[in-house]
Amino acid sequence: ARNDDPEHASRPFDGTRDGFVLAEGAAMFVLEDYDSALARGARIHAEISGYATRCNAYHMTGLKADGREMAETIRVALDESRTDATDIDYINAHGSGTRQNDRHETAAYKRALGEHARRTPVSSIKSMVGHSLGAIGSLEIAACVLALEHGVVPPTANLRTSDPECDLDYVPLEARERKLRSVLTVGRGF
Repeated sequence: ARNDDPEHASRPFDGTRDGFVLAEGAAMFVLEDYDSALARGARIHAEISGYATRCNAYHMTGLKADGREMAETIRVALDESRTDATDIDYINAHGSGTRQNDRHETAAYKRALGEHARRTPVSSIKSMVGHSLGAIGSLEIAACVLALEHGVVPPTANLRTSDPECDLDYVPLEARERKLRSVLTVGRGF
C-alpha cells in the first residue's frame, strides 16, 4: 500500500522505504582521451579520472552490513584518480531504496571517506527516475555531469522520514546549489 502512488514509491534512505522501483531509460556518451579532446578543441563536459570494480562472493544478492567491499572499491577509485577523500564534493549514491543496500552504502561511505562522509552531500536520482538496472549507471553519470556543469546537487526525492541507520546528508526533497569539482558516483549490481 505504501507504494501505490508511483510518484512517491521510490524512497532511498527513507525510514518507510519498501524496495526499489523498476524503470526504463538510458544515456550515451562519447568517451575520448583527454589530450586528444583538448587538441581538437572539443567541449569537455567532464573527466572520468578513475574507477574501480569489485565482486562480492558473500551472497548472490545479499550484502554484509559493514560496507567493506564497497569502501575498498571507493578507495581504489580515489587512488587511481589521485583524489583525496576530502576532495569529493558530492556522492551520487546507488541508493536503490532497499534497507539492506541503503544501510550497506551508508557504512561504506563512512569507511571510505571517514569524517568527510558526514560533510558530503549524498543523493540518489533513483528517487526520481527509478532503477533501470543495467542502464542506470549511464543515467547516473549523466546526472553527475549535469550537477558539475550547473553547480547543483540533485535531491533525494521522497526522503521525508530519516532512517537512523542512514545518518549522512542525503539531501532530502530539494536540490542544493553548490560548486562541484569532484563527484563520486557509486553503482552496484548482481
